[in-house]
Parts: sequence; C-alpha cells; structure tokens
Amino acid sequence: MPLSPPAARQHIHTREVRVEGFRREDGLWDIEGHLTDVKSYPFPNKDRGGEIPPGEPVHEMWVRLTVDERYLIRAVEVVTDHAPFTLCGDITPSFTALEGLSLGPGFLKELRARFSGVHGCTHIVEMMGPIATTAFQTLAPLVGRELRGHQRPRILDTCHALDSHGPVVAREWPEWYEGADKV
Repeated sequence: MPLSPPAARQHIHTREVRVEGFRREDGLWDIEGHLTDVKSYPFPNKDRGGEIPPGEPVHEMWVRLTVDERYLIRAVEVVTDHAPFTLCGDITPSFTALEGLSLGPGFLKELRARFSGVHGCTHIVEMMGPIATTAFQTLAPLVGRELRGHQRPRILDTCHALDSHGPVVAREWPEWYEGADKV
C-alpha cells in the first residue's frame, strides 16, 4: 500500500542509495554501495566553479566491501566522484582500516568509533548500514543453505519474526527453535 497523496509541494532534493551483492568466482562476495545527492536548483559552491547545476550530484560516493562467507571484510575500496569540497575524497583511503573487521554484531559501533567526525566521511559511514544489511541479504540465504544444520544461522534473533522462541524459527529452523513447547 503506497503512502497517502501528499500536500502540494515542490521537489528540492533526492538522495539515492543503491546497494548490490555479488558472489565472486573466487568464493568471496562483493557488496557495492552507491550514494548520490542531487538538488533541483542551482547550488552555490566555491570548490566546483561557483555553482553546482540542478541535477548534477552534490555527493556521489562508491563503496565496495569484499567479504568472505564468515562476513569478514577482506578488502575495501571507496571512491568519491562528486563532493562539495575538493578535499572530501582525501579521506577515502582511510576506510581500508575496515579490513579484518566482521560485519557482525558491533560492526556499526566500531565503524563510528573509527570514522566519526573529522576522521571520516558522514556519507560513506551512513552507507555502511545498508551495505552491512545487504551483505546479510546476499550471503545468508545461500551460505545458510550450504551450512544448514552445521551451525546456528546468524539471522536468528535479529528481528521480531526471527525470534528463536517463535513460530517462524520453529517452522524454518526447528533444530534451533528454543520455544517452551520444544519437543
């Protein structure tokens, strides 16, 4: 069901975040994010010739995380194609410090500890949330099926529907069900 019809309004800004997951031939996984911010009006900017025209990205950033089946980050590539300030892209090599971290519990907290404020880029840090969840959406169904029965699925207890005491887990992962009526 879509949103209700809006009040009369004028379009001002569009942010698009697209994240895709890929299985590589070498057994690793690439999760790629792309963020753009676009204004519908000319945007004053000294670093980009005085003005950013309508429709040209104010921000455009790319992130590729290469992870293994355990969600361990093996490689990071970050690119800033458009930014309001010339030096914005200078921070992108710093994100390789994510290599060796796991996209598991505590990842976003560690990310913010390392890259908050002047030590990072707000837009790249913001992209990491959708990138992490896309990694789970990409790997979990395939890796989970391949490992089924060998280890507890990481997705359990991550939301209301996947409560290890609930009916979905009882039906889909009975071996990991922890409800009171467990046989």
